[in-house]
Amino acid sequence: QVQLVESGGGLVQARGSLRLSCVASGDTTCISTMGWYRQRPGKERELVASITRGGSTRGGRTNYADSVKGRFTISTDNNENTLYLQMSSLKPEDTAVYYCKAVQIPCDRGGSLAYFEDFWGQGTQVTVSP
Repeated sequence: QVQLVESGGGLVQARGSLRLSCVASGDTTCISTMGWYRQRPGKERELVASITRGGSTRGGRTNYADSVKGRFTISTDNNENTLYLQMSSLKPEDTAVYYCKAVQIPCDRGGSLAYFEDFWGQGTQVTVSP
């Protein structure tokens, strides 16, 4: 099992910045991708940004929603267990609950097998005032 805990949300004025963090604990051996999603009021949950794990060979590949390109940056720490989302030039329409997600793929964890599974954090509220 993998547990995800987000932090860093809050209230910020438009054009301001915030940095979200997500700490993954448990067995992260088979986590291939981590990402940030958000759910705006009255909307479906949507992908904000994602990044692959896998060190220098497979790690670090990023993907962004068009609405945040050039304003948000996703990254991880060196051991790829802490995920960040640096948000700049925030707009009121960025107001949402932001969720961290980890995608597990089938792999051998050295004695046990992992299977496809998605893990979610509890979410952190980001509110951008005009």
